[in-house]
Amino acid sequence: MAERLTTQQVAEQLGVKVETVYAYASRGQLSSERAPGGKGSTFDAREVAELAARGRRAPVRPAAGEPSGAEPGWGSEPVEVRTGLTLIENGRLHYRGRDAVDLAAGHGFEAVIGWFWGLDTDAPVELRVPPATAEALARAAAALPDGIRLPDRLRISVTVAAALDPLRFDLREQTVRAAGAALIAGMVEALPRTAPDPGPDAPLAARLWSRLAPAAPALGELACLDRALVLLIDHELAVSTVAARVAASARAHPYAVVSAGLGATDGPLHGAASPLAHRMLAEVLADGAVPVVSDYLRTGRPIPGLGHRLYPDGDPRAVALLDAVRRLDGGAEVVAAVAAVEAAAGPAGRPAQRANIDLALAAMALTTGLPAEAGEVIFAVARTPGWLAHAVEEYREEPLRMRARATYTGPRPQDDRASDKAGTALS
Repeated sequence: MAERLTTQQVAEQLGVKVETVYAYASRGQLSSERAPGGKGSTFDAREVAELAARGRRAPVRPAAGEPSGAEPGWGSEPVEVRTGLTLIENGRLHYRGRDAVDLAAGHGFEAVIGWFWGLDTDAPVELRVPPATAEALARAAAALPDGIRLPDRLRISVTVAAALDPLRFDLREQTVRAAGAALIAGMVEALPRTAPDPGPDAPLAARLWSRLAPAAPALGELACLDRALVLLIDHELAVSTVAARVAASARAHPYAVVSAGLGATDGPLHGAASPLAHRMLAEVLADGAVPVVSDYLRTGRPIPGLGHRLYPDGDPRAVALLDAVRRLDGGAEVVAAVAAVEAAAGPAGRPAQRANIDLALAAMALTTGLPAEAGEVIFAVARTPGWLAHAVEEYREEPLRMRARATYTGPRPQDDRASDKAGTALS
């Protein structure tokens, strides 16, 4: 006999409300039978599994004669995003079929961008900003008042660079790559310098260091920053990447695509998570892990930088970056503090949550003397070539396909004419 599921079990398996399960049944997407005793309904487990396989929260199809409200070709089925860029599988991250951790260990940021953009690691991308654009970015940066956050300066720099590029609406791949290479360099150029200038021909990690650090790098620090940049180039369909692809589906130019991605990183659950982890880890170094973690738990605050749903056994990016941090002067103490947080936050008798890339970025910043917001800046700069690669893929797809449909839960529209007639009759 085929397995039957209750309505509540179906809702939990599909990740929807009970009301939505009944909507699926009324539209013929699921078949139901009365439960023994006549209380409630049951559903075929195989049908439920097939619906889940087609995509969680599959769209509810309109009943016969019921208007859908959908534009032709938009939102009739879940959008399948096919990508040849990034694969997350068996707890590992791969860029175009190569392990990202291995790439970070053997190649610099520019070389891995070349690989990610479909070129080769032996053809590193030259990240240079045109002199006229560099001058305009410097003037715009100088006009900003003191106290502007570095991530906000990045967003402003993208807008300025877009305004200066008359070819920004040329969406051919080669043009997008050229604009992107200049933009990545320009974003770094727009940040105020805090350390000696390594020059325009230096690797991007060195130029970024001179905008974040209070002094020249010590032994191993530039290599550690470069490794972080590589590990953060892309992470499949993270929320900022989805935002970037949505913009690209509307044929927004590359600068607007990057702006869309940057907008999504401003939330504390994505690109801006690292500064929160930085603050927490600084408290741990001063007061110990147990009291700090206890205070987070007592006040109901999530402990920043722990766990990742795609890596139940640990974020490989964090493992690789913390390994590099451990080898820096003072890094062993900071990495030990990270381990203490993992142990203190782990429920009794269950495996502890492991550090994710946000906590690893915070550990790197604390070890090297970078400011708390450095992790957010590194994330944004590193992810920009990833957003652009996704934009190139999306430009090849049907326009405006990234159109979601809503399940309306508000009051049903009323017939104003009928209400007017009723009011006239009563008067």
